[in-house]
Amino acid sequence: MAEAAVKTAEPAAQAERELTDGFQLVIDALKLNGINTIYGVPGIPVTDLGRMAQAAGMRVISFRHEQNAGNAAAIAGFLTKNPGICLTVSAPGFLNGLTALANATTNCFPMILISGSSEREIVDLQQGDYEEMDQLAIAKPLCKAAFRVLHAADIGIGVARAIRAAVSGRPGGVYLDLPAKLFSQVMDAEAGAKSLVKAIDPAPAQIPAPIAVKRALDVLRSARRPLIILGKGAAYAQADDEIRALVETSGIPFLPMSMAKGLLPDTHPQSAGAARSTVLKDSDVVMLIGARLNWLLSHGKGKTWGAPYSKKFIQIDIEPKEMDSNVEIAAPVVGDIGSCVSALLEGMGSDWPSPPAEWIAAVNARKEENIAKMAPRLMKNTAPMDFHSALGALRTIVKERPDIILVNEGANTLDLARGIIDIYKPRKRLDVGTWGVMGIGMGFAIAAAIETGKPVLAVEGDSAFGFCGMEVETICRYRLPVCVVVFNNDGIYRGTDVNPSGGPDVATTVFVKGARYDKIIEAFGGVGANVTTPDELKRAVNEALDSGKPTLINAVIDPAAGSESGRIGNLNPQSMLRKK
Repeated sequence: MAEAAVKTAEPAAQAERELTDGFQLVIDALKLNGINTIYGVPGIPVTDLGRMAQAAGMRVISFRHEQNAGNAAAIAGFLTKNPGICLTVSAPGFLNGLTALANATTNCFPMILISGSSEREIVDLQQGDYEEMDQLAIAKPLCKAAFRVLHAADIGIGVARAIRAAVSGRPGGVYLDLPAKLFSQVMDAEAGAKSLVKAIDPAPAQIPAPIAVKRALDVLRSARRPLIILGKGAAYAQADDEIRALVETSGIPFLPMSMAKGLLPDTHPQSAGAARSTVLKDSDVVMLIGARLNWLLSHGKGKTWGAPYSKKFIQIDIEPKEMDSNVEIAAPVVGDIGSCVSALLEGMGSDWPSPPAEWIAAVNARKEENIAKMAPRLMKNTAPMDFHSALGALRTIVKERPDIILVNEGANTLDLARGIIDIYKPRKRLDVGTWGVMGIGMGFAIAAAIETGKPVLAVEGDSAFGFCGMEVETICRYRLPVCVVVFNNDGIYRGTDVNPSGGPDVATTVFVKGARYDKIIEAFGGVGANVTTPDELKRAVNEALDSGKPTLINAVIDPAAGSESGRIGNLNPQSMLRKK
């Protein structure tokens, strides 16, 4: 009888044990690692994951398209140094998020794309499951790492590995595949809690070798015309004080790449932004801090850089394979930027020699010449506006409000804004980055507002806005302090092209004439405005930023303004037939 009683009690005790499931374990694993925000699009099989995450106190921001949610997660990673999370459904949703994942990896933004997926046994036999796709195989070539979790007890390890992969070394995108069956797996709650893993020191400091530091300082000391180039890796590092001290101790002119603008103010006396062509061509020693010699810097060679192979490069990067990628690096310094810059600063001491006076004078003379040449174009108050006069108005606003975050994309809208709008604080300018991909605007703007709580000014070309414009509904839904300005010149590059055949269709680069983008946001309860002069634009943007309300301003730009592909028209092949 006693034995029978024990057997009867066992099922009852088991029934009383607390259980957990895959949904809850994913949420608990993320929260344990300090991740409290998810960007994504709900749907099968992750709808309940979003609901339960919200119920658990996480912030779940739902978008209208996965690519925009992925872009938001990517820039969240850049701003916080913690991986941004994008949650998507299987197959098509996963593919939509994949562009953002690849872009994050290329730009070295830590991001994790989490997608539900079909069951392995059906996918592997190609039996035709709902949205069947081998997502892990597709993701692997496009991201830094990819993992699949099949058992609830492995969720903790899977999440921890994804986080560590995203932020360690050179940051990047990671894919985490969670098949639908995983979410409904049940296990003992106590065992589930013990299976969770907190990633300890996932991005450890990487100290540079002392000999590398000495070599770099010796090369820098030998320079007659030195230059420091700051890349977005320097901005990501958040070693702002150390970088500023290095630049100011050295006395060397610095050139910030677009997303490094504001590490030191663009108005700093050592800033060489207004003399970019001169310093690239005439410098003899160039120190790269978190910048790569890719296409954005003409690969470190060619006409941009003057006499072939006439320069010595010092490069600070956490990735050893980056060295010598295009030209010889005379002094590679491998390590995390904060540690490298601190070591260099210590090695400089207090008696570091100033650069030759004639070099500083030459740089300053070219800066003054170019600034004076540009000034009249920025001050015009005519209708319709051109890009310079419109950006001149926004330049004043950013100067008066240095804490706002500027998001910028387009062709002419992007290329000209980089040089015209000064930035005064770190990580206040977010743009298309290494790939130059359009459509990042609304995702970046939403995440910037969510992650920082600061007002956001998103300056968009009308073509770039078309890739992500529906997310103005998301901005309105979450009542975010985002002001979107669409530079509307009726087309891609410009709105004056004609169909060469004379047929009824408009030219391939032309949009609807006189479109009113401001009406889109009004449909969702936001504030719209239509402006035709720089004064009207400045007034409307200031009102939007003062109010904190979601706003979209349709800025009417002369349809004839703009050049093909902005400043990178040389990358656009021209038909030989057309030339004839």
